[in-house]
Amino acid sequence: MNRIPWDDFRLVKAIADTKSLNGAADILGINHSTVFRRLSDLEKRIGTMLFERHRSGYALTPAGDEMAQLAARMDDDVESFTRKLVGQSLIPTGELRVTTNDTLLVYLLMPVFAAFRRTYPTINLDIVLTNQPLNLSKRDADIAIRATDAPPETLVGRRICGLNWAIYGLRSEFPEAVEGHYPDLDGLASRLWVSLGDQLGHIRAVRYVHERVPEAQIAIKINTVLGLTEAVEEGIGIGPLPCLIADQRSKLVRLTEPNPDFATGLWLLTHPDLKASPRVRAFLDLAASELSKRKALIEGTPFAPRSAITA
Repeated sequence: MNRIPWDDFRLVKAIADTKSLNGAADILGINHSTVFRRLSDLEKRIGTMLFERHRSGYALTPAGDEMAQLAARMDDDVESFTRKLVGQSLIPTGELRVTTNDTLLVYLLMPVFAAFRRTYPTINLDIVLTNQPLNLSKRDADIAIRATDAPPETLVGRRICGLNWAIYGLRSEFPEAVEGHYPDLDGLASRLWVSLGDQLGHIRAVRYVHERVPEAQIAIKINTVLGLTEAVEEGIGIGPLPCLIADQRSKLVRLTEPNPDFATGLWLLTHPDLKASPRVRAFLDLAASELSKRKALIEGTPFAPRSAITA
């Protein structure tokens, strides 16, 4: 006798479960006559009856009962395997490469990365710090977190909120600003300033300084926001800084309200081909949620307490 096809086991289980040919036909999606023909053919091939025909329906013979139990175990195994496959798709694993800059990492993102690892311990993060855009098409990174008003058209993602800037100075030099009494902007123009370098002249806060402050009064230029913050904190000069950073520096005080002309968008970006990846999708969803909790800190409105970064 040839091996019994798996479909024959399904046939026997369907008849056993419903005790009728019509019920089995409904489960299997075939007609009554086909069920009758297949059962007759099966019993002829194996040389034994699988069901006894009664007025109350089809009752299993000992051989039929054994075959039905085997079919039930096979069905359970298939369902278990299917659940495992679904579970694997719901629990992403592997490595995820995220690129951002040092400023966002230090002042905003590390708690987000920690929350992601707690939620998805099977995904390992590879963080690449650079101010230059990496090529996500070549998988230099899977996700980019950037402060920009013009994300590349080749990428897709979501804008979290605006990243606001204001002009800051030392608390010790501007005690009135600590109480919210901002100095006159014309008076500030005569002071020494600090600025990002000319290579970052596309940033609107940099253009503001270069257009309004004489070159001789720009005491220092530096090409990183963290370095610029350190310069203001050392008293080298006043200057525009992201509220996200400066509001967490106890020595610094705002000299102006956040200037909407300085603001940039905070973006989570990925390549279109990667957006359906379980790892990428999991990170984008969690990071968007965590960053939204820190919106006040990022926008600088109202003043965000230092503890806000770990809230």
